[in-house]
Amino acid sequence: MVSAAGEAATVRVRVDRDACCGSGNCVLTAPEVFAQDDGDGLVLLRVTAPPAGSDERVRRAADLCPAGAIQVT
Repeated sequence: MVSAAGEAATVRVRVDRDACCGSGNCVLTAPEVFAQDDGDGLVLLRVTAPPAGSDERVRRAADLCPAGAIQVT
């Protein structure tokens, strides 16, 4: 698996916009991976395979999500 930056990704991310409550914790924690929709405030996924070295921030973002809308595998 190769990230958008061309680096070997070690995790894969999925988000459930139906579960998202728009808290924005993910965007604050890993802005290179998550964004927030300007229209509805819900999570947008920038990349499904984050660049190597961002694993810890991505897992932290999933832990901080109050709706459990982020899955990291």
